[in-house]
Amino acid sequence: MGQLETILQRTFGYTRLREGQRPVMEQLMAGRDVLSVMPTGAGKSLCYQLPALAMPGITLVVSPLISLMKDQVESLIHCGVAAAYLNSSLTERQYALALRYAGEGRYKLIYVAPERLDTPGFLRFAATAPISMVAVDEAHCVSQWGQDFRPSYLKIPEFLQKLPRRPVVGAFTATATPEVRRDIARGLGLRDPFEIVSGFDRKNLFFAVEEPKDKRTALLKFLRQHKGESGIVYCNTRRTVDEVAELLCRDGWPAARYHAGLEPEERRRNQEAFVYGNCTIMVATNAFGMGIDKPDVRFVVHYNMPKDMESYYQEAGRAGRDGEDAVCLLLYGGKDVVTSRFLIELREENEEVSDEVYEARVRRDLERLRQMTFYCHTQECLRATILRYFGEKAPGNCGKCGNCVGSDMEDVTAEARVLLQTVDQSGQRFGMGRIIEIAAGGDTGAVAAWGLDRLAVYGRLASVPRDQLRAILRLLVAQDCLTQTEGQYPILELGPKAGEVLQGRQKLYLRRKRPPKGQKAEPVQEERTADEALLERLKAVRSRLARMRGVPAYVIFSDKTLREMSALKPTAVEQLRQVGGVGEYKQAQYGRDFVACVRNYLQEKE
Repeated sequence: MGQLETILQRTFGYTRLREGQRPVMEQLMAGRDVLSVMPTGAGKSLCYQLPALAMPGITLVVSPLISLMKDQVESLIHCGVAAAYLNSSLTERQYALALRYAGEGRYKLIYVAPERLDTPGFLRFAATAPISMVAVDEAHCVSQWGQDFRPSYLKIPEFLQKLPRRPVVGAFTATATPEVRRDIARGLGLRDPFEIVSGFDRKNLFFAVEEPKDKRTALLKFLRQHKGESGIVYCNTRRTVDEVAELLCRDGWPAARYHAGLEPEERRRNQEAFVYGNCTIMVATNAFGMGIDKPDVRFVVHYNMPKDMESYYQEAGRAGRDGEDAVCLLLYGGKDVVTSRFLIELREENEEVSDEVYEARVRRDLERLRQMTFYCHTQECLRATILRYFGEKAPGNCGKCGNCVGSDMEDVTAEARVLLQTVDQSGQRFGMGRIIEIAAGGDTGAVAAWGLDRLAVYGRLASVPRDQLRAILRLLVAQDCLTQTEGQYPILELGPKAGEVLQGRQKLYLRRKRPPKGQKAEPVQEERTADEALLERLKAVRSRLARMRGVPAYVIFSDKTLREMSALKPTAVEQLRQVGGVGEYKQAQYGRDFVACVRNYLQEKE
């Protein structure tokens, strides 16, 4: 067994590296800069933690959020690794003590906020510390074209220049388009980096999109299908967060809220309640989650459509970080697009950018919004649509998303042809709502005033439900048979491929989706079958130990580890090493409690 595998097994309790991890680690240990794009839940953190333990000296991990540092340091300490964090959550005395211990070489990994890098005290420490590696987590924050731009990340190259010897630099992120990857390499000053994209596919996630008439009803129905499971509900505004959280609490759900408008104490209290399992549902804006390493999130619901695919996939990716099945549901509504456009075009009064830069950013973000909207209306495989956006090839049918499971294809070519004729005959000067009124034979004053009731197409689709007509129009837009103008009142016009349908050379099919009923991805094949009764007892032991230690339950052992433990049924502490996720430190700390639980269970069954 190699050095990396030995450390992996002894410290973290696993025997094999995942796909894509080894080349990243080997390049870092060879002294070459690395830019690694690896999806959430694929073991990104281990890619710098293992080399940090194998290398001499100290590794600095630049991390954007306090909660992210706290979670990772807590988990490392409970694996027997000497680690610490330096950020604004520490008192002046705590910070000085941590910095002193760091200078004495007591830590192998030190997590630091980017804003701390250029402070005098930290620079004095860094000038003499044996820093062998700097790992930049959430590296997309350095890109002004990314979704989470953080100006302090731009100061990292300046910090590196002030060090007596430049250490190897690793940049890590879960989502980055080719443009953002180029920005990361430039913004961090990476030198001839080894660049690797490990693949964006999260096979354990089931993706679904719904366009319900009533989002509240749809959300409550979904939650009933996932009762007792931990999940996040994302909303696009603070007001919506408050409304949805109130709805859930009134309906008896253990929910909390999180957004930037709350007092810091309430945000902290609610976040801890979610992480420690005291509340199972967090309703939040996208301000919540990037720093959360909670592995047992079983679902993520987007109550509103995000502004771009990067944000959506990063937020959805907070489900199923432990590799177990999870569901990602997006509840789409036409108003979501209007809200997103408003937020994109909103210009802060004190924003110090030129008109040219502002307009370029708006154009870029509107194109991202268009791609996100296309995802909500696509008739194709949802997983394939996501992967193609990030430049990855994918099969046309994954069998694990709402479009590929529980849906039927319906030929709507005839209806599509009438709608195209309606747009044409009405002079290509109306929006989607008015086109539907004409085709459906709506008796409104506006239709009569414009003389639209005299058109040959008037009322031709009166028997077709209006929501289906709207779906067909959106399909026509997605297929470039129609184009939609920008602005507050978008107009439909014939697109470059309209003639293909009008002249009978192309057929159109609408996927009639059945609402998802809690479907999950196909279960990952496990070597052993869990004993559910024993599993519940093991979880109770974990909860007791977590309360005693004052840490989240997953820091002790993950659900996946307990599931494997319930299948193996170890009756001796030494046998725990056969369970994935049980390293030497955890075996020594917690082994007797879990083995005793197994023994008692087996004795009762005899």
